[in-house]
Amino acid sequence: MATLVQAIRLALHVGEERHGVTDVFGEDVGPPLGGVFTQSQGLRTAWNSPLDERGIVGTAIGLALAGQRPVAEIQFCDYAFNTVDLLKLAGGVCWSSAGDYNCPMVLMTPVGSGIRGSLYHSHSFDAQATRIPGWKIVMPSNPLDAYGLLLSAIADPNPVMFLAPKALLRAKAAPNERIPGEPDDDRVLSKMIDAPLGDRSRWRPEWPAVEDLFVPIGKARTCRQGRDVTVVTYGRMVPVAMQAAEQVAADGVDAEVIDLRSLAPYDWDAIRASIKKTNRVLFLNEDTEVTNFGEHLLRRAVEELFYELFAPPKLLAGADVPGIGLADNLERASVPQVDGIVAALRDLARHQP
Repeated sequence: MATLVQAIRLALHVGEERHGVTDVFGEDVGPPLGGVFTQSQGLRTAWNSPLDERGIVGTAIGLALAGQRPVAEIQFCDYAFNTVDLLKLAGGVCWSSAGDYNCPMVLMTPVGSGIRGSLYHSHSFDAQATRIPGWKIVMPSNPLDAYGLLLSAIADPNPVMFLAPKALLRAKAAPNERIPGEPDDDRVLSKMIDAPLGDRSRWRPEWPAVEDLFVPIGKARTCRQGRDVTVVTYGRMVPVAMQAAEQVAADGVDAEVIDLRSLAPYDWDAIRASIKKTNRVLFLNEDTEVTNFGEHLLRRAVEELFYELFAPPKLLAGADVPGIGLADNLERASVPQVDGIVAALRDLARHQP
């Protein structure tokens, strides 16, 4: 089974061979490294940029407006904050030209905690991203969705931000999450597409004949059916929410877990249907809790579904602190953990009509 980072690499390869990707670039994206997380090893169109995030985004905009189809990478999302003005320009191209011009670019960046990256390698970017109009924003939680969402992002005529949860990049697919056409044996896949250690000058990947798969942008996935409380989450928090749901099941609390997959546009129909079924909802993510994307969803739930709710909706998100601590206990204290989710679910379930 492919890991999430292997799924990204396969999607980029399919993109450059079948869907018009002309450039995959960023800091250390090209040979010999192939990306700090190995996501671009062996790609024909991969090249290294200078260490300049504004230059990376500006180059991607220029390439896209010139008719190319670039996939640009910001090495860590922590360094994307100084590109926001350029991201606003890219997002406004289609709207400000009344649809006469498009900007077909993908901006890829790893996000979130979980690798003890401390102050400059552990931030989230999802809340900031949703404040930039004109962008579609996706965040996968498993390899199959990573593959399908990235292909959909590549095919889109306007800018798409692909946020990759760095703590899940080495996570392997479940049996029902295989990319169509990938080898049955993950060791075979690794031998085919993972660059060896040491000298790579003569190494060339042997790409498997994977098939196209496009996961629709804006369509959520129900990971676990439940009747008592809804958890709306995405990215790294999806498997954490699933662990919490299994724990509270022992108490007789049946939690439904929804993986949004897309933050813009997001699947309000799926959220609404689930809340109408369970009458309780927890919005969960690891970005800082103040001006959090979950706050928007919570506000909409109250405004539109007030009389469906048996309990006040909850938001569980990252602590409102300037960064993530390097020590494990500090990192864990900065973002939601299983025990906190379990406590929130139990509290919601206690409220009866």
